[in-house]
Amino acid sequence: MIAFISLADIGASLREAFFMFWGTFWALVLGFTLSGAVQAFVSKRSMRRVMGDHRFPAVARASGFGMVSSSCSYAATAMAKSLFQKGADFTTAMIFMFASTNLVVELGIVLLVLMGWQFALAEFVGGPIMIAGLALIGGLVFTPKLVNAARARLSSNAAEAEPHHEHQPDDGEEDFASITSREGWTDAATFTMSDISMLRRELVIGYVVAGFLTVLVPMEWWDKVFLQGHGFWTTLENVLVGPFIAVISFVCSIGNIPMAAALWHGGIGFGGVIAFIFADLITFPLLVIYRKYYGTALMLRVLVTFWALMSFAGLAVEGIFGAFGAIPTSRPEAVVPEHFQWNYTTFLNIVFSFVLVALYLLARNRRKHPAAGRYATDPTCGMQVEKLNAPAHLVHDGHDVWFCSDGCRARYAELHGIGSPHAR
Repeated sequence: MIAFISLADIGASLREAFFMFWGTFWALVLGFTLSGAVQAFVSKRSMRRVMGDHRFPAVARASGFGMVSSSCSYAATAMAKSLFQKGADFTTAMIFMFASTNLVVELGIVLLVLMGWQFALAEFVGGPIMIAGLALIGGLVFTPKLVNAARARLSSNAAEAEPHHEHQPDDGEEDFASITSREGWTDAATFTMSDISMLRRELVIGYVVAGFLTVLVPMEWWDKVFLQGHGFWTTLENVLVGPFIAVISFVCSIGNIPMAAALWHGGIGFGGVIAFIFADLITFPLLVIYRKYYGTALMLRVLVTFWALMSFAGLAVEGIFGAFGAIPTSRPEAVVPEHFQWNYTTFLNIVFSFVLVALYLLARNRRKHPAAGRYATDPTCGMQVEKLNAPAHLVHDGHDVWFCSDGCRARYAELHGIGSPHAR
């Protein structure tokens, strides 16, 4: 175990974290840019209309909509709650959440850059396995009694939180800007910058923790945590322990990819890494949110079901890749280079730095465009939300304020001394 941490150790850990970030910077910007674009041009109301059950067509549509939405675990959780609250099937809403956090393009890009093509491909093989499994057992595990109670709970909370607020009508189509218009790309830029702002804490924590894990935790410690050399039992233990590490790490979304790289460096098996990455939806803060949304009983079933599916997907992925001889056989001595290099990564980072600046300027000038009235910025986390479909709202000092989730609304109310979320 680690008896003493010197300044040199801290410096080496932070250097490792920085070079992890440097190695994936361009991929992050590209991924967030693509995510912002699809969020700007995909109708949220269309999602709700086609997710009323968990038959194959609804499951396929939920998966597709999830793939083109934000990769943030917290945003996906809030969106899934909103879809369920407005009529979507509970299992299908959870499938949307799976796809939103595990099948998005930015995740695959970062995995490809930081860990290799096998891990990126494994993510898109294991994701559908989890989704298929949830579609098959969701109706049995999430019983009508629990689901109806959760829906009533959400309806009650919504009525209590916003007794005087009248939402805009929920029929008709949103007026989405053309993909070729400046207005549309202004929307996309704002979504991109909002997602980055919302995820910056997760990303910082993920890279820093991964840097410390890589530098400070000795290989002997990892050997005690992860079984090695016991065949199937090693794989089984790894895919079960991987999600447990995710639960207690508090790091989700793309922030857990650097940690996955550190775990792979430390000795966890291929399937265990994949199970850990999938488990970004059962970190402790999210479990607290599930309990608040759906009640303790349904939260516990979500935890057990998700953990089982994530472990099974990791196990299946290792079996499939093993059958084709595609499991990586070597582990890098270092997760990232230990010094600055002039290579394709550096040049791509320079190019995408200009892209990021352009997106920032476009988003900053958002108020100059008429479409700005259709969106609002969550003052708690910085996420851009569409007013028509905002999961939470309150009126403060005579002004409407929209939020990405009930949690952000509650934190805002507490910060501003508002006695209840619907205080005016």
